[in-house]
Amino acid sequence: MQKNTLMFVLFSTVFLLAWYMFFQPNQQQQMLSQQEQNIQQQNNSVDVVRKEQKKQGTSTENILPNTNDKDISSQFVKEEEIILETEKYKVVFTNKGAAVKNWYIKEANGALVDLVLPEASPVLANFPGSVYEITEKTDSKIVFSYTFMQDWKVTKTFDLSKEYLHSANIKLEKLKQDAKLPDIDLDWGPGLGTDDKELKENVSVTRVLGYTSTKPSKLEKIKEQINPAQIYKWTAIDNRYFLAAFIPDNSLNFTNVGMIRQSKKVAPIYMLSAKVKQEEQIQNFSFKFYIGPKSYSYLKTFDMGLEKTVDFGFFGFLGRIAMSVLFAIYGLTDNYGWAIIIMTILIQIIVLPLTLKTFKSTAAMKKIQPMIKNLQDKYKNDPKRLQVEMMNLYRTQKVNPFGGCLPLFLQLPIFWALFTTLRNAYELRYAPWVLWVKDLSASDSLFYIGSISFNLLPLIMGLGMFLQQKMTTAISDPTQKKMMYIMPLIFTLMFWGFPSGLVLYWLTNSVVSMIVQFFVLRKEGRKS
Repeated sequence: MQKNTLMFVLFSTVFLLAWYMFFQPNQQQQMLSQQEQNIQQQNNSVDVVRKEQKKQGTSTENILPNTNDKDISSQFVKEEEIILETEKYKVVFTNKGAAVKNWYIKEANGALVDLVLPEASPVLANFPGSVYEITEKTDSKIVFSYTFMQDWKVTKTFDLSKEYLHSANIKLEKLKQDAKLPDIDLDWGPGLGTDDKELKENVSVTRVLGYTSTKPSKLEKIKEQINPAQIYKWTAIDNRYFLAAFIPDNSLNFTNVGMIRQSKKVAPIYMLSAKVKQEEQIQNFSFKFYIGPKSYSYLKTFDMGLEKTVDFGFFGFLGRIAMSVLFAIYGLTDNYGWAIIIMTILIQIIVLPLTLKTFKSTAAMKKIQPMIKNLQDKYKNDPKRLQVEMMNLYRTQKVNPFGGCLPLFLQLPIFWALFTTLRNAYELRYAPWVLWVKDLSASDSLFYIGSISFNLLPLIMGLGMFLQQKMTTAISDPTQKKMMYIMPLIFTLMFWGFPSGLVLYWLTNSVVSMIVQFFVLRKEGRKS
């Protein structure tokens, strides 16, 4: 078998297998009872952390208001839900804890995605056992008020915009001079909601993040339970397509930020806390918060580094370039499918010298295959002599058996960056291409046979790979015959559940490569 073809096959297989193993969804199915047990264990862990914080003098709750029969203010206030809604989102508040029960994002196809998972609801609560009065409500603003035994009062205000960046304020004031104020904490989780097709992988891709205050600022994954809040400009919890970020107006007002994660099977809980100053009569804790999609172009408009939460992978700088090019082409085509095709062709033009070198090396190896076969038959019982004769053959024929490997290696960062970029681009959600391809962020299901979807693009891609293999494979070699059938099948199965935008990129890449390969082989054939 020609070594260059083998190297190409092995190289491509290892690359895609590694990507599939490390970046594809965790498909483990968990029993509901086990999931509830994990969540309960995680909630217990939150309590343990807070007790530990109290011992260290950094407690997020140095006083826990006890809503009992002595707390007269809670006895006469009825629990109720309040809904605020715009064209972009719908929020369901509860006056119990002045919290958020549901935060729905309205997507392009009209679907609602609740970013508050059922096991997490409600989130952003303060003193969850307390029932607040609603002292003000408009189409974009809601004010909650709660008085604890006439000792102190908390007023919590949500001021919402028409889109995704909002403001909030928590005001604590003493009603008695000797009153002891409680500390403030805000939690979100476990996890951040997403749509049904992303739920299987949601736990594995959910992160708690912080964007550092020191320059040059950088995005960090928060792994510790307790971190000083002042070292970050903002902190967040996110998943593949959505983000909940919290930006203090004054970071000095907040004390700690952290995360709790019981195990890899349970999503983390985001925690932000503020320790009050007992000597002050009134204290305000103000912050902005972004709750919405991770649209790179939209997040960049805020100039706060929020766009850095979009994951472009290891070769991020190439991914950002690819994203910019994709947006520019989309501005001309008004269709992300055609934009992906045009961008792939442009990339193939840029890497054409490397591609030509690869195919020329492949053609040269194919040309000397009969000579290699003769040497293998002649010296099959003398491996050392065979190796010497093979090297002599390569030298006399001026063929480098590994000549196609370096160009492939140099192209790997580009391919990797595009794979990651297209996989994580929110802009592709519900973006149609043509005919049956209605969502470039999902597989192109043409129809279903039971619960199994029939996806046409991966089949077309596999057929194209088969034809490409057939163009370069020496059919007389039985081993190569097997590989010619196996490799397209493996790639088809790998790409079966991939987003159609990714498959479209790889399909276009294969078609363009096949065209270039055809002309190279024809030219080399004329020379011979």
